[in-house]
Order: sequence, then structure tokens, then C-alpha cells
Amino acid sequence: MSEESNIASWNGCNLYKVRDQRQPVKLEELDAEKLRSEIEPWLTALFQSEHLSLLLGGGISSALHWMAKNEAGAGMAQIPFSVFKDQIEKASKESALKSGRGEPNIEDQIRVCNELIKGLGIYVSEDVYGCKKIRKNLAKFENELEDGLADFANLILKCEHNIIHSDNAEKAAECLMSFLISFASRSATRERLNIFTTNYDRIIEYGSELAGIRLIDRFVGSVNPVFRSSRMEVDMHYNPPGIRGEPRYLEGVVQYSKLHGSLDWSVKDDVVRRYALPYGANDIGKYLEDGCKNLLIYPNAAKDKETSEYPYVELFRDFAASVCRANSTVVVYGYSFGDDHINRVIADMLTIPSTHLVIISFDDQGDRIKNFYERVKRPAQISLLIGGHFGDLKSLIDNYLPKPAIDRTTIKMADLLKARGIAAPHGEHGQEES
Repeated sequence: MSEESNIASWNGCNLYKVRDQRQPVKLEELDAEKLRSEIEPWLTALFQSEHLSLLLGGGISSALHWMAKNEAGAGMAQIPFSVFKDQIEKASKESALKSGRGEPNIEDQIRVCNELIKGLGIYVSEDVYGCKKIRKNLAKFENELEDGLADFANLILKCEHNIIHSDNAEKAAECLMSFLISFASRSATRERLNIFTTNYDRIIEYGSELAGIRLIDRFVGSVNPVFRSSRMEVDMHYNPPGIRGEPRYLEGVVQYSKLHGSLDWSVKDDVVRRYALPYGANDIGKYLEDGCKNLLIYPNAAKDKETSEYPYVELFRDFAASVCRANSTVVVYGYSFGDDHINRVIADMLTIPSTHLVIISFDDQGDRIKNFYERVKRPAQISLLIGGHFGDLKSLIDNYLPKPAIDRTTIKMADLLKARGIAAPHGEHGQEES
């Protein structure tokens, strides 16, 4: 391996940066055993920070879908329109460029569609020249948008179905559980793990149920949960038998937020509800009362105001409040740094010297991660694991993530050996740690 001060592009290569390395190290040859001795203890220490947050992007769903079906997942393909097509295409490209994404995706397209619908709705509210034709095209456009949202939602549901009904479903589920438990295995005396995701699917909810992780979010209720702005510091405790005094925190509890909404969220009369949508269902239309027009699976319109609209203001307030604190560590997996409203919060967090950011990604298309790293100019506070070797979920779990358990026994054993003047063994292979 050789250390380079200026790697032209991070895409298509394996590189890492941990501990006191000043620059990312590009790997010409992979030695997982040697890398593990450097990376795993570093991540284990970071995961026990006072505040720990996990930000997950589409990469987690893609990794599991590839593991289960050996093919890519849903993606972010755009909706085909027959009216206002050229205008939407141009505005979507402009929106993507402003966000630093480069190529537009369905979120850019839907954002532009919402703005167009609002603008044309105002224009045709009175009888003006050509309003009859515009009203007709607008009605057609709204129907095409709703159909496009339904197709996109059903594509995501198909990916959910593939993950749990493929020949490798058990392997994918095991990896997902190990991944989540590695982060959630924090002592109950520490603050809860915070999981944030930009995904619309329910893969995190699915994995948490399998792993026995309890998720706490902003929804209240069992039959028809309602999104509540007045969130209180709700937690889970238990009373050990024969113990008096304050109850103890229950282990395996996580605070959970879906920053871009979810397949099972809908809004009606300004009330956001989570409706009953089976995991991997065939057709989302069978479960939505008023069709996909009320489905909350995308950021709001108006790019610079999307975090000030309900319910996103509460979700992004949770995100900023959780990560922008002293002694906070944020681990990013499968997020491409293509959303400037999220990037701004992470950049603000790094202005606090005691914070740390760990970026784990399969690739760096468009050099968005590299550009963010160079722009924030906080290399001492950023750890990197970039490339197919580190981004592969099984390789990451087997080699680099901490043990998926609260490992007090190993700590006690190391303290005992140290007291006896014996060097503690490192990992499972007997390498001594000085």
C-alpha cells in the first residue's frame, strides 16, 4: 500500500483513512488481516462515543438486494411525462446541479413537479388566455405524477419482496442483523444510538424486528399511528427484581428518523399517519385510501425551504440536534452526499473539534464524497473507508465492524491480563497489542 497526498478520483479504488493518518491511503493490495488490526479497534472506540448516530442511504438497500438477488435494487429512475416534459427535464437538471448531485433523480423531478403544479394552479385560478388548455394539461400531468409515484413505490416494494423471498434471504437477513447490532450494542448507561435514513423502504424496520431492536420514532399509537411534533424524551426502562431506586435502561433501544419520508406514511387534513402496509406488498394502491397523491416519500418542494415544511422540520431538527453536539460520532454508510441540506448539517457538526465523521461507501460516483471531504477541511475529524472491499456489507461486518454484542467480558479479560503483566491478545487471531 502507498500513501498519496492527492488521489485524482476516489471512485473505482479502495482507500482508507483512520487514526492519525494525514491523507487517505490508496490500497494496491488488500490484506484484510492487517487492515483489521488498524481499523476495527478504531471503530470500536468511536462507536462508544458519548453520542453516536448512524446515517444510512440507498447503499444499504442496494447491498442487501445484491446479496439476495445478485442484481441492483430500485434505483432513482425518473417518471416519464407526456406534458411539460421539456420544462421538467431542464428544471430537474438545474435542481440537481444546485444540490451537487450532477445527474437529476426522481427527487429532483418530483420537487420540480410540485412547484409547477402550484404555479399553474395559481395561474389558472382565474379565466385567463389559454387557461382551458392549461387546466386540461395540468389534470393530465397530475394523474401522470400520481401514477409515476405509484410505479416507483411498487418498485421499492418489489425490492423489499426480493430481499425476503430470494434463495439468499437468510444470508441477507443475517448480515443486516449483524450490521445493526454492531451499532446498537451500546451500554444502556450511554445515550441511545440515533439512526437516520434517507430511504423510503422499511429495510431498517425489518432488520430491527429480526434483531430484537426496539425503534423509537415520532409516531404515537398502535392501530393507526400519528406523527407527533410534541416529541418527549420517551425511553424504555425495566426494574430488576429486588432492586430499589431508579429503573434501569433497557438495552437494544434506538431512536429512529426517516428524513425523506416512507412508503407507509401518508398525509390527509394536515395529519401524517403511518398506515398498515405489509412488507414487500404487491400493490401499494390497495392500501392507500386516496391514492399516491398523499404519499410522503420525497422531500417537499422549494429546495431552499424543504426543511421548513411539515413534517420535515421536525425530522431535520432531530438530525441537527443529535449530531451537532460535543463528543459526537456520525457513521455514514451508503449515502452519496448528494443532498445539500444533509451535508450542511454534517459540515456544521465538524466545526465542533470533538466530533468525528466516519464515511463508509462502496464507491464515490461524481466524486461527491471527495469534494465534501476537501471542502470542509477537517481531515483530522474524518475517517474514510471507500471502495468495493469496505463497502461490501459482508466484508465490512466480518472484518471491520465491532463485535455485534455488548462485550464486557473481553474488556474485563483485558484488564485482568494487564494487571498480571500479560499483553492482551488482539481480535480472534492472537495478535498481541502493546
